[in-house]
Amino acid sequence: MKARTVLLTLGLLVGLSNCALLSSSSPTSAGQLIPSPTAPVTDGQDADPLAYLPLIRNGQAFPQVAGCAVFPADNVWNTPVDTLPLDANSDAYVATIGADAHVHADFGSGDWPPGSGAPIGIPYVDVPGSQPKVPVTFDYDDESDPGPYPIPPNAPIEGGPESDGDRHVLVVDRDNCLLYELFYAFPQDGGVSWLAGSGAIFDLASHALRPAGWTSADATGLPILPGLVRYEEVAAGKINHALRFTAPQTREAYIWSARHEASSLTGEEYPPMGQRFCLRPDFDVSGFSPHVQVILQALKTYGMMLADNGSAWYISGVPDGRWDNDVLHELHQVHGSDFEAVDVSSLMVDPDSGQVRRNE
Repeated sequence: MKARTVLLTLGLLVGLSNCALLSSSSPTSAGQLIPSPTAPVTDGQDADPLAYLPLIRNGQAFPQVAGCAVFPADNVWNTPVDTLPLDANSDAYVATIGADAHVHADFGSGDWPPGSGAPIGIPYVDVPGSQPKVPVTFDYDDESDPGPYPIPPNAPIEGGPESDGDRHVLVVDRDNCLLYELFYAFPQDGGVSWLAGSGAIFDLASHALRPAGWTSADATGLPILPGLVRYEEVAAGKINHALRFTAPQTREAYIWSARHEASSLTGEEYPPMGQRFCLRPDFDVSGFSPHVQVILQALKTYGMMLADNGSAWYISGVPDGRWDNDVLHELHQVHGSDFEAVDVSSLMVDPDSGQVRRNE
C-alpha cells in the first residue's frame, strides 16, 4: 500500500494513503486518526492500531432534495473519505477501468442526440404525499419492493419516453421523505400502471440497506439519487456527498455498502460493485471553471461509488437547462490515473446498515 507518514501532535507516526492529506494547518481536512479496536494490526505491535474515521465538521451542510435530508449525516453517502487508506488493489482497479480514459459528465443541458427529446442525465421528480399510487409489475419481482408507487403519469424517464436504455424513473415523496426508484420502466395505459425491470423504496431518514444480494434500480443495490450531481448544489458551491459512476468491467463481487453484483468476471483486477474512488489530493483544480472545481472537490473529499457497468469514468447527474455543456467538458482533462481506490471497511458499523463509525 502506498503511504506517506505524518507526525501527529501526540508524537505518533502513522501512515496516510495518497488519497489523504492530514495536517493541523489544513482547514480542509475532513478526518482525524482515532483508536479503533476493530482495525487490523499491520505493524506486528501489540498496541491498538489507528483507523481513519471521519470527522464531521461543524456547520457542515448535508444534502437535501425537495426539503428532505438525503440520509442521516453519518451515512456512508455523506461521509468524507479523504483520510482513508488505499485499497490494496487500487492500481489494478484504475488500470482495468482505464488509466488513460477521461472523466465524462453523463449529464448536461439540452438533449442527445440533438432534437431527440432525450434529456442528458438521470432525471427525478418530487411529489406530495397525496400523490396517487399506481401498481408496478416487475421482471425481478423477488428482489423488488412491491408497489404501489406514487408515480405521476408524466414522470420523467431517463433517456426520454422512447429510450431503449436503462429508463430509470426516480420519484421523491417530499412529505414522507421516501425515495422510489425504477429500472427499465414503461408506463401502461397512460401511466395508470407501470412495467419495470426492478424497483426499490428507500426511507431517506434511515440507514437501512437492502437485503444482501438484492438489486435495486441500480446494479449495485444502492439508491441512485443520492449519487447524482445536481445543479443547485454546484451553483451553491458545495457537494457534500459521494457521486455515482460506471465502469466497463466489474468483478462478480460487491463490498459494503453495496448489496449486489452484476458480472461473471472473477479476477482481482476488476473492481467490485460499491468500490469507492477519490481524486488524488495533489490534483490541481485551480485551472478549472468554478462549477467544475466544485465537482472535483467533491471527488477529492467524498469520492465516488462504482454503481453500474457502463462507460469508463462516467459520472452521473441530473439534467438541467442551466448546465453549460462546454464547461462540463472540462472534466475530460481528468483521467483515470488521477484517481485512487480507497478502503472504506473501517467505517462499517453493521453490514446491513449504511451508518458509519465517526469521531464524536
